[in-house]
Amino acid sequence: MSYLANNPASGGRARSTPAVEEQLQKLLDKALYCGGRPAAQRIRNLLNGTWLGEPLHAVLTDLPVGAWSVAMVFDGLDILLPRSDFARAADASIAIGVVGAAGAVLTGATDWSDVNPPARRLGLIHGLLNVSGTALFFTSLVLRKRESRKYGRIFAFLGYGVMAFAAHLGGKLVFEHRVGVDRTDGEVFPDEFVPVLSESELESERPTRVIHGGAPILLVRRGDRLFAIAETCSHFGAPLSEGKLVGDSIVCPYHASKFALEDGRVLDGPAVHPQPCLEIRVRDGQIEVRKT
Repeated sequence: MSYLANNPASGGRARSTPAVEEQLQKLLDKALYCGGRPAAQRIRNLLNGTWLGEPLHAVLTDLPVGAWSVAMVFDGLDILLPRSDFARAADASIAIGVVGAAGAVLTGATDWSDVNPPARRLGLIHGLLNVSGTALFFTSLVLRKRESRKYGRIFAFLGYGVMAFAAHLGGKLVFEHRVGVDRTDGEVFPDEFVPVLSESELESERPTRVIHGGAPILLVRRGDRLFAIAETCSHFGAPLSEGKLVGDSIVCPYHASKFALEDGRVLDGPAVHPQPCLEIRVRDGQIEVRKT
């Protein structure tokens, strides 16, 4: 589900010539969602890491980085102490890294399909560099199999440099643009019950936003049941009060992540972090909440 189509933060500005990364993202987004088919959503949940509770991409990137780092060490040992076992170990490490990189690229592309500007362009560069680094390592592996070890090492060295810079950009995406982090982290909710809204003001089946201590809270009444969870979407900070109720769940208005109102768990990605859930009660005509 396109970020620009749903996020008012984009300003709703229509450009006559969309940026290349925007066009690519829309095509990828359309392909991944497949018209909202359940099977496509299950695949996205797998690739995003919804089932893991953490971005799967971040887990898989450790494999190529580690394997290719080990390959550099074995190549160095093979140069200093020429032995066939060092050469075989370097080749095997490169092959393992290439396989791992395929998974990292696939999960990274899935995550990038929902990244908003300005991180979107940086994410595209990060991804293209990783693809280039993988291609260089694959070429290195082919050259080694053809007994051209010298040039194989050169391509591996170039690939490692490209991968290192791509990893640097990946760090910027996380630490500067907060891609993949829990956007509710740092929000403080009351330890004890505090009134946040008059019971008469909470309409049935209408997601309602209240603020306490600077933290937005989502209140929902469904029949005789009341729910309270963090109102900021853990994925990219969308206001869940503008989302859609589907049974006892709320669907994010930006990227269609679905959260259970009862306990805040993620039912559908791209979100991977659950919503903080609050205990709720009615006392003296006031709705009161506290963190669980």
